[in-house]
Amino acid sequence: MHNAHHPFAPPMRDGVGPSCVVLPTHGQGSMLDFLAERLPAVDRAGWLARMQAGDVVDERGAPVAPDRPFEPGLRLYYYRHLADEPEIPFTETVLHQDEHLLVADKPHFMPVTPSGRYLQHTLLVRLKRRLGLPELSPLHRIDRDTAGLVLFSVQQRTRGAYQALFRDRSITKHYEAVAPWRADLVFPREHMSRMEESPQFFRMHEVPGTPNSHTHMEVLEVRGDWARYRLSPISGKRHQLRVHMAALGLPLRNDAFYPEVNDPPEGDYSRPLQLLARSLAFTDPLSGEHRQFESRLQLQPLP
Repeated sequence: MHNAHHPFAPPMRDGVGPSCVVLPTHGQGSMLDFLAERLPAVDRAGWLARMQAGDVVDERGAPVAPDRPFEPGLRLYYYRHLADEPEIPFTETVLHQDEHLLVADKPHFMPVTPSGRYLQHTLLVRLKRRLGLPELSPLHRIDRDTAGLVLFSVQQRTRGAYQALFRDRSITKHYEAVAPWRADLVFPREHMSRMEESPQFFRMHEVPGTPNSHTHMEVLEVRGDWARYRLSPISGKRHQLRVHMAALGLPLRNDAFYPEVNDPPEGDYSRPLQLLARSLAFTDPLSGEHRQFESRLQLQPLP
């Protein structure tokens, strides 16, 4: 019978913490049979290779042999690995680090957390590997295509206090964006709408109904047919700023998703989305001091 307290967990490896799967209360066959059926994203040969290399262990820290019989309720730990991960040729910058918080400036094209084709070339894993911070966790997300500030919790013990800033909307966020200029629209303005996931799961869209998204919009600069905007999200829906601007007929420059999907070829970094998470400001829930952080990155000049 497994150890219900499961005190053992493997350490971080190359910035990646172990993944865990719990065997159900009923089953049969071998551990290899279970993993190949339960987690088919890795084929049977892949699981066999991992197990033979000692990269799958149980909650006691013992390597799991492929032919080991099924044990109900046992926890298995393994490390995620991507064989053909695209390399992202840009570097993040740490703007601030203390015992509770870390603030990073993320370049365009870099995901914040592992997903899909990206693991080692994500902001979280790069920072964990570089700084040796196993409990590092993002307090919010910005799109892979968006550059700028990302706030991280350094330790789990105080994480909840900082997560509450986002949950309670007690943090002020400003973005900069480049998009077309329309003289018939009045700024500053408030844009409120109901947003839901579209039939294309990776996109959002506006639908009739009670608004669940809210953005304050201002114009910073106009040059010809283009303008630089300050966008301040009050809510935090996925792709909110991109959807709201596109709904006004002002799609962000180089947006590959809105108003239509126009993905560049893999490895083409020539058209970064012109959206930057410029600043974050809040009252620190632990110290009571005012905190404000500014990105050092810049968008492209207006055309």
